Formats: sequence, structure tokens, C-alpha cells
Amino acid sequence: MNYKSLIALVLAGSAFSALAQTHAEGVEYYEAGQLSNAKELLQRNINNAGTDKAVGYYYQGLISLSDNNADEARAFFNKGVEANPEYAFNYIGLGQLDLIANNPKEAEANFKKAEGLDKKDPAVQIAIARAYNAVNPELYAKVITKRVDKARKIDMKDPSIYIFEGDILAQAKDYGAAGAKYEMALNYDPNATAAYFKYANLFSQVNPEYGINMLQKLLDLNPDSALGQRSLANAYYNQGMYKEAAAEYGKYVNNPNHFKQDEDRYAFLLFYGGDYQKGYDYASQLLSKDPSNFSALRFQFMNAAQLPAMADQMLPMAEALYNAHMAAPAKNVFAPIDYTLIGDEFQKAKKLDEAKAVLEEGIKNLPTNAALYKQLSMLNVDRRDMPGASNAYDGYIANTKDPGFNDNWQAAVFAYYAGVQNKENDPAAADTFFQKALKFGDAAAEQYPGMYRPAKLKGDVAMQKGQNEEAIQYYIQSIDLLEKMDDTSRFAGDAKNLYNAVGNAYLDKKDKETAKRYFNGYLKYDPDNADYRKFVESL
Repeated sequence: MNYKSLIALVLAGSAFSALAQTHAEGVEYYEAGQLSNAKELLQRNINNAGTDKAVGYYYQGLISLSDNNADEARAFFNKGVEANPEYAFNYIGLGQLDLIANNPKEAEANFKKAEGLDKKDPAVQIAIARAYNAVNPELYAKVITKRVDKARKIDMKDPSIYIFEGDILAQAKDYGAAGAKYEMALNYDPNATAAYFKYANLFSQVNPEYGINMLQKLLDLNPDSALGQRSLANAYYNQGMYKEAAAEYGKYVNNPNHFKQDEDRYAFLLFYGGDYQKGYDYASQLLSKDPSNFSALRFQFMNAAQLPAMADQMLPMAEALYNAHMAAPAKNVFAPIDYTLIGDEFQKAKKLDEAKAVLEEGIKNLPTNAALYKQLSMLNVDRRDMPGASNAYDGYIANTKDPGFNDNWQAAVFAYYAGVQNKENDPAAADTFFQKALKFGDAAAEQYPGMYRPAKLKGDVAMQKGQNEEAIQYYIQSIDLLEKMDDTSRFAGDAKNLYNAVGNAYLDKKDKETAKRYFNGYLKYDPDNADYRKFVESL
């Protein structure tokens, strides 16, 4: 059986697999180098109608050889011989085992037996060359060359020759030359499916568009190829083409040769591709088949969170997902988005302590995730726990690369209010928070020297400490900076507070003229305040 005949058998099996599952997909995965997936499919389909058991056992034997399990490999090759004594390749497998056992004469005897069954098949010569190459390419270099030359004499256009030569070049990291060999294989035989995958893999990093193009050509040839669908979907995903990836995965998960674990990937792709309703429906479908499918539960919730019509159902879904996670946290692992969305739902339902527990667990498991610290900080503001808000925000700052002005300023504000909250019950803690507020305020001032707020913060801290004179000087400094900023009406609230505080300080000193000047500054931002204007005019 020559290579073209073998490929025709594989393709026929793939076309048949639209109705049933055969050896063909397992062979395809093996040729693409995905041995664990190949093994699962070959074992799953070995007894199915349409499966050529001799072929299936041969490839399982090759996989066992790659796992260095000679006894298992021998058992598979023998089963293959028993299934079909006329199929040459299982004798080649037995010959490779003889080479491994350092019995070259016995190996040659098995190889001759294989040749005798298919004398005009160049693929037999290439399979023998692969056996020698797998055992010791340096020791058997001449024999390998002889076998390849013999294959060429039989049929120089047989693609197995160029695929083998391409594999050798790829192992030597001569990727350009390897690609040329795979291209030659396809020029001689467009049905050489292995060449499509090998070519696509070579270009997956340096020229992903070309790799995608090769996979599309393969699927034009064999639309039912589960590996082709899966590989193209993953190629789209690696390029950030989530919608295209989801569309291809949608075909793949309906292929009887798909892997169960890939169902989760499809739900993932639907979510990140923005097809939330379809993602929700698909995850719900998986749950109807297996209510314990934790991944499906996650993606059902994640997609539902993006659908306004699901708002009323989000809290019970969040509780169900969190309970499933907590029942087996080592097995049912969360990603950051799970903690974020569940925490958000609990917070919206005013289950603030539960939300806090969720986010704290997330931080414990993902201690460098800045977003979780920030979310916990904002939750603590909602809980009226400003020390907690400040401390959580410290975690956000510590895990943020190059915090900006807004980051440092927010940290300063939270620390300030944490100090205010502790002022009566724990003055020492309050002082620590005030010092932290000043530290972050100084960092913000360095990043935005013309901003008035850091100076105002210094005044606020001084005022909290009873250092009123010092506070007023900072307020005056803050007013000077504010008035130099563009569109000062944006800061009307702060401006009025500053002018009022300074005005009252001078009024306490009986300096009405200076007080009146600052009070008029207040009126600039609130000109329609009749009572305030009357007060100023009465001075």
C-alpha cells in the first residue's frame, strides 16, 4: 500500500467520521505530532465500524515507542499483524524494536517481510528509514540514505519522502529548508495532510497568517478534519481573532472526534469573542448533560454577567458558583475574573461581608493581582472601613508597575480618611495613616507639580492634628496653585472650601480686609449665594 493509498484510506475514514469515528483522526493527530491526543482517539475508536485495526494498532505501537514502552509497543504491533498479516507497517514496528534491542539482523528480517508485502510502496521504505533514524541517526546514516534513495527510485513524487526529509531538517532547526520540503510534498500530492500541519506549525510564530492559510487549505480538502478545525481555531485564538476562533471551535465541538476538555475552550472563546448569549446557552447545554461540570458553571456565570436580561438571576448564580468552588477549592480553581464578578454581585446585593471574603480569598491565591486589591479597597469604602480601604489600596500600588498620579492620589485620600476614622479611638494608628497620606501626596505632587490637591491635603492633615496656622498656609498655597490651573470651575467645591477656611482664619484674627478678599474668592465660585454675599457685605 503506497503513501497515496494510505492517505486515501485516512481521508476516506475522515469523511466517514462525519457519521462514525475511525482510526483516521488518530492517525492525523499522530502525523501532526500530538501524540497524547492521537492515543486517546486511536484507543477510543479501535473497535468502531470503519476502523482499520491494523492501522490503529500500528500507530498505537509508535506512540508506545515514543513513550519508551517497548513491551506495550510490541503488543500493539503483534495485534496489528494478527488483525491483518498483509499490512506491512506493523512488521516495520517490530523491526524497530529489534534495532532498539541491538538485534539488527532480526530487524532486517522484519523489514524484508514488510518489503515483500508492498514492494512498490515508497512509504514502506520511508517508514523503515524512520525506524533507523529513531534509534540512531548517526550509526545508521548510510542505511537511512539508502532507504530514502530506494523510495525515490520507486516513486520520486511520493510525498512521504519529502515529509521525512522535512522532519529531519526541522529537527536540525533548518526551518526554511524544512518548509521547502513540505511544500514539495504538497506539490506532488495535495492530499498529503501531514504536510499541511507540519508546514503550518513551522510558520505559526514567524508568519501566522501563512500558517492559517495552510490550515484553511487542509479544511478545503477535508472539511471534517477535527484536527484541522481545532488547529485553525487555536491559530485564530493565538492571533487574538476570538470570533473567528469561536466559529471554528463551534464546528469542532460538533465533530464526534473532538475532545471533551475542548468544550470548555469553546465556552471560553464565545465569552472572549463577545458572543455572550451563545456562550451562556452553550455552557447551559453542557450543564444539562453534566451538572457537576465546574468549567461550564463558570462560563455560564461569566456570560450571564454580560447579559442585562440575566440581572435578576445573577446573585443565585454567583452563590452557586462560589459554593462549588469552596466545596473543592484545589480542584475547582478560580481565575481573577471569577473573584471579580462574584465579588461584584455580592456587593451589588449588599452582601458586603461575603464580597469581602471572596476578594480576600482571591488575593490570598493571586497575591500579585493588582485589580483584586483595588476592588477590595473600593468595597471597603462601601463598608465604611477606610483603614481597610487604605490597606487594600497599598496592595494595589505595590502590584502596579509605575503607579500614576491618580493612583498615588487615591492612595493618599484613602489613607487620610483612614486617619480621620481612627483619630478618636486610636490616635497612634491615625498618625500612621496621616503620614502615609502625606507620603502618597508628595509622590502625586512630584508627578503633577501644578496640581493644588497635594498642598490642600497637607493643610487637611495639619488641621486634623490641631496645627491650624500651618494648615492655613498650606491652604493659601493650594489656592495659588488652583487659580493657575485651566478651567478652575472644575474644582469649585474645593475652591469654596479653601477660600472659606482661609477667610474665617483671618476673620478670627480680626483682619477683616484679608478675610473679605478670600470670602469674595468664595463668591467667584458661588455668585448666586445670596446669604453668603450678605454676610460678606456686612463685614
